[in-house]
Amino acid sequence: MADTLLAERVLERKDTRKKILDKLAPIILSTAVFLAISAVAALLITVVTQGWSRLSLNLILEYPSANPARAGMRSAFLGSLWTVGLSALISVPLGIAAGLYLAEWARWKPFRRFVEFNMANLAGVPSIIFGLVGLSLLTYGLGWGRSIIAGAFTLGIMTLPLVTVAAAEAVKTIPEALKQGAYALGATKLQVTRHIILPNSLPMMMTGAILAISRAIGEAAPILVISGLLFIRQDPTSVFDRFTVMPLQIYNWVSRPQVAFQELSSAAIIVLLLLLMALNATAIAIRYRYQKRLVL
Repeated sequence: MADTLLAERVLERKDTRKKILDKLAPIILSTAVFLAISAVAALLITVVTQGWSRLSLNLILEYPSANPARAGMRSAFLGSLWTVGLSALISVPLGIAAGLYLAEWARWKPFRRFVEFNMANLAGVPSIIFGLVGLSLLTYGLGWGRSIIAGAFTLGIMTLPLVTVAAAEAVKTIPEALKQGAYALGATKLQVTRHIILPNSLPMMMTGAILAISRAIGEAAPILVISGLLFIRQDPTSVFDRFTVMPLQIYNWVSRPQVAFQELSSAAIIVLLLLLMALNATAIAIRYRYQKRLVL
């Protein structure tokens, strides 16, 4: 009898604790979300209020200058377009092809698991490590110097694991019934990949690819290692030209004590955020368009 009463009391205490935790959990989580959103909103409001007055076409059309009234980031803007565009041409086709191979064509499971495991690990490696690898292998090893092509390949190598993992996961979402139905009708593996797997997984693949490009356009650490802090007043005309990018130009302005350069850095941050929002909106539009087409 005593044991039964003791067991009932223990159960009542456990139930009471669970009820208290159930009531506190939403409050704690809501508070954490509110604090996170408040911190981000405070940063955005500070950046917008500080840099809004400096937003103009001259910010993109003018070259860097020691005079803040005439300073712009034309060379950095064009350098970002060159490096990110070339890195996308490198990482997106290779990443999609690698994802298709790992998810659909690789027959030896130990090798596939080994590659998938390492790809997932590489996706979480700090970007500065890729910069050091690019510096030693591309800049000095292959003799490319501190050029656009070296920076583009470094960013391409950095974003390749992200695109590969996204492509492999997209292929795994394809229902097995679709593939087996195509095989039953006499389709080959290549035909199934081309007409069934690729069209159905392409929206998710492109979303992952554009998000990887969004990460690349905001990276400063690997480009800082490859290019360094440069003062460039000319447009890049070749992949072997010296270059700089927008995050490095922002860092250069932020490090200066003058208030005018602080305002310029805030305006440049706004431009960079707008580019990132445009890329994310493009990813959402592509995914929605292809999904709607597939449903129809």
